[in-house]
This record gives sequence, C-alpha cells and structure tokens, in this order.
Amino acid sequence: MFITNGQLAKRRQLMKFTELGLAEPIVRAVSDKGYTTPSPIQAQAIPVAVQGRDVFGCAQTGTGKTCAFALPILDRLTKDNPGKQRKGGFGRAPRALVLAPTRELAMQIFDSFVSYGKHLKHLRHTVVFGGVSQGKQVRSLRDGVDVLVATPGRLLDLINQGHIDLSNIEVLVLDEADRMLDMGFINDIRKVVAMTREDRQTLFFSATVSREIRKLSDSILTNPVSIETAVESTTVDAIEQCIYMVEREQKPELLERVLMDPMVSRSLVFSKTKYGCDKLVKMLRRANIDAEAIHGDKSQNARTRAMRRFKSGSTKILIATDIASRGIDVDNITHVVNYDMPLDPETYVHRIGRTARAGAQGIAISFCGFDEIGLYRQVERRSQIQIPVGQDHDDLTFEAPPPSRSVRSSRSGGGYKGKRNQGGSRFGGGGGGRSGGRSGGRKSYAERNGSAGSQGGGGYQGRFGSRDERSNDQGESGAREGGGDRPRSGGKHRKSNDRSNDRSNAGAPSGAGSYAGPGANAEGGARPKKPKKPKIKVKTGAKAGAKSGSKSKGPKESFSARTPKPKKGNGYPKNKPGTGVKRAPAKAASR
Repeated sequence: MFITNGQLAKRRQLMKFTELGLAEPIVRAVSDKGYTTPSPIQAQAIPVAVQGRDVFGCAQTGTGKTCAFALPILDRLTKDNPGKQRKGGFGRAPRALVLAPTRELAMQIFDSFVSYGKHLKHLRHTVVFGGVSQGKQVRSLRDGVDVLVATPGRLLDLINQGHIDLSNIEVLVLDEADRMLDMGFINDIRKVVAMTREDRQTLFFSATVSREIRKLSDSILTNPVSIETAVESTTVDAIEQCIYMVEREQKPELLERVLMDPMVSRSLVFSKTKYGCDKLVKMLRRANIDAEAIHGDKSQNARTRAMRRFKSGSTKILIATDIASRGIDVDNITHVVNYDMPLDPETYVHRIGRTARAGAQGIAISFCGFDEIGLYRQVERRSQIQIPVGQDHDDLTFEAPPPSRSVRSSRSGGGYKGKRNQGGSRFGGGGGGRSGGRSGGRKSYAERNGSAGSQGGGGYQGRFGSRDERSNDQGESGAREGGGDRPRSGGKHRKSNDRSNDRSNAGAPSGAGSYAGPGANAEGGARPKKPKKPKIKVKTGAKAGAKSGSKSKGPKESFSARTPKPKKGNGYPKNKPGTGVKRAPAKAASR
C-alpha cells in the first residue's frame, strides 16, 4: 500500500491531534507544547500506526517524524499495560525499542518520549548509548522500562552482558535507517531484529531512502504502508538558501563576516573533519566570537555540555561534523553554514534541515571552493533546485561557472588534464590559475579560467579556435615552401604522408611542392637502391675441419650445458648441519 500527499490532502487538511484517536493524556501533552495541527507525515502515519500496521515513512527533515512514531507507541502502551515482571528480581522488560544512529539523536528521541508521556505516570523510558559509563543505564534497566531508546553498539553490549531482554518487544522503530547503514550498523540491526518477536510492529522513518534501505525494509517489514510526503532528497521550502563561490584561503574571513551579522542569533556551522572543527573554534575565539565544537573525538560529557550551552543560548555558535547533523534538534536556529560542501546531497539535506524546524524560517549558507563545484552541481541536480549565488562580498568571492558546463565538456579542454601551475585548472581549461580571485578580487569565470586559451589551447572555446588556426597556419607554411598541400612534415621512417596528395601532384613539375618521402630524390626520380652485402657462410663442424686440415671447435655450447649439476651439499654453507658436507677441522691456535 502506498500513500502520497495528493490522496489524503483534502481529508487531512483540517485535521487536529484530537481527531487522530489518541489517548487524552497524550493529546494534552501535545497541546502543552503548542502543537494543534499535525504535519503531513504525522497526519498520515499516526492513524495507520495506531491500527498496528507496519509503516515505511519518508519525509523532509524537520517535519516531525519523531512525533509520528512516538505518539502511536505511547498510545499502544497506555491501552495495553499488563505490567508483567521479569524473573530474577528485575523490573519489566522493554516493550518498545527505538534504534538511532547517533548519541545526540538518541537523546533527542528520549526527550520527546518524556515530554509527550509526562501525563502517563505508569510508563518508564530510558536511553542507552556509548561514550559514558553504563552503571546508571544498567540501574535504569533493572528498575523496569517500557520504552528503550538505544544506539546499536551499546545495545548489543548490554544484551551480551545479560542486562536487556528483547523477547517482549512489540514495536520496533528504526529512525534514520539510511544513516545507520552508512555507519556500518547493518549487521547489528539484523542481530537486533532476530532477537525480537516475529509478530512485532516495525516502523521506518527517514528523510532519505536508498536502494539498500528498500532491500532492508523488504526483509524486515510485513505488508507495510509506504508514506511519502515529499520528493526524496528535497529541502524544505521555508529555508532560504545561498551559496558563495570562495576559495579555501578566504573561507575563514568570510565566515567571520557572516557570523558577525546582527541577524545571526543562533548558528550551526558544519565542517567535514574533526580537526577542522577545532581549528574553526580557535579562529572564531581569536575574533571574539564564542563558539563550541562537537564531534566524534569529544567525550560524551563534553558533547552534552556543548549541546546544553547551545540550547540555553549561552553559546550562539556551534561547530559540528556530519555525525551530529541527524541528532541536533534545537529551536530557533536562524542560520546554518556549510563551511565545507558535503560529499552527497543527502547530507546536505540533513545539514540545512537543522533550521526552519516546526514551521519556522531559516537561512542556509554554503561556502563552495573551486574544487567543490562538482559537489555543488550534484546537490542541485539531486535536490531539483537552483541555489542562488551570493552577490555580496565581491572582494572574497569569484563568479560561479555556468550551469550548462558539464564534466565532459570541461574535460574536452586542456585544463582538466593539465597541471595547475601551467595554467590548467580542474574544472575549466587553461586559465589564470587559482591566484586570479585572490589578487584581483571578483573575476568572471572566463577571465579566471579561459585567459590562456589562445596560448595553450586549454579553454573551452580556445581549444577549437586554436585547432582551426593551427590548420590554417600549416596550410600557409606549406604554400610558402612549395605551393602544395603539406598537412604535416615527414618523419625519418615515414613514407608518403597522403597517397591522394602524391597522385594529385604526380604530373606536377619538379620543385612544385609535392612531398616525397625517403624513397624519392628532390628531382622527383627514384632513388637508387643500395647494393645488398653478400652473405658469407661460415662452415663449422667436421666438414670445415676436413677441408681446412684443422680441428674445428664445433658449435658453441651454452653455459648451462657446460656447467655440471651441483652435487648434494654444493652451494650450502659448510657450517649448516644436514648438508652432507664434512666440516673442516679447526686449526690449533699457535701459542
């Protein structure tokens, strides 16, 4: 079964949370957070999930996917709460399991369950993830839990230690499943699924879906309802996007200018490396801009402390890597800055999705270096949008290449294969190199990359123009020498260049410009052949010896034929036992 926006648009247009069939305490908790009308993914997924069907949901980031699976789980546990006890004095086993790829996302989901179930006093929730001591997590599990939110690594560790039993899991949720596959959690997911009940309810929710995710869902889900509220890998319309074409050396200065804008109240900056995050924090602090970094090398306590300060507003700038792009859910983020272009369009969607959440507005700014233009075009093609190029900061930026220029057309010039120090560039033919934008400020793409087209033939148009000029110059040079058509000079071992030219010039007088190879003289006649040297036969063997009266040596024998095969022990060191060679007795030392 497949549901799209158009099928249920009219029916869900004026729907409210009170019309979704949820329990009254849950609706009251949602109203306390200020939510009255569900988002498209919530309006379509919640009624189906309440009925107990498997759901495969794909929606844009920031549209409330966590609420779409949290409310049905709380409603199911509220209406059916047997309160069975585990053996051995432990509390009740978890009945709902939510898997998340990152620690930040797991904490975000746990906070959502706590806020939505604050009026359900009989339900308990806990979260387990790595990077911290497991003592507190084990104590929470022993006290009994209904909803367990976990990352795959720490979950399997606690299962192997005997602290978690998944035999009573009724609802299994995989949030951001594509990210878990990218991080290598596919085998862990299969192990966890094998430990749960076969009659469970499984829910998939993600902003991007790949073929691998489709295959995984087909093996786990049972007759699922597919819900797609937006085109895959598309961005939210409420986000105002902009990109600056700036070289890597100018990125730090441009970042300072952007963050010093009074309109930037809370900003999230993404870097592709952990070292880059720490470097940006030091650079911004030197410019009196308070910033914190969060990445995989930070301890969990440091990451939690940085997130707490960012949420409270004490830190306005947070520098993060892609590992945190799926788990940061902070309200009122006004700007998202891509300091480095992401390697795939899906990561770009999740990066800029940290702003404009819950119906708010946001701005996404990207810095694109000269070697990142291909990634920029890839994002445009996959997201089906055209990102506008920033027109301010002309002293630091350069003009973007035309969108029609493809990789194949750029390779047709000489710049893709040429070296950069010889005027060639990777994305545009020969040109002024990378120093044009730094020295002269904002320059056009033609001035930047096509200035050497007439000299080296590296530009997109200069290559074809130089080819015509080269052919014309060769024709003129041939006419000056002899008046005939001479397309190219003959080599040392080259015969006639073109037989048609020879035939056309056969009746021409001598010296008329017909080209002759090494087989003809300058006057047009045939060059006499050199006489062959007579072969002298040397007789060897018995016949030669009989005639000459001397003994012939015969044919020369090869080295291998004359060399006898080595005996046992030859070629081995004499002091090595077992070689069959007796060791010579040592001479007595003279006194």
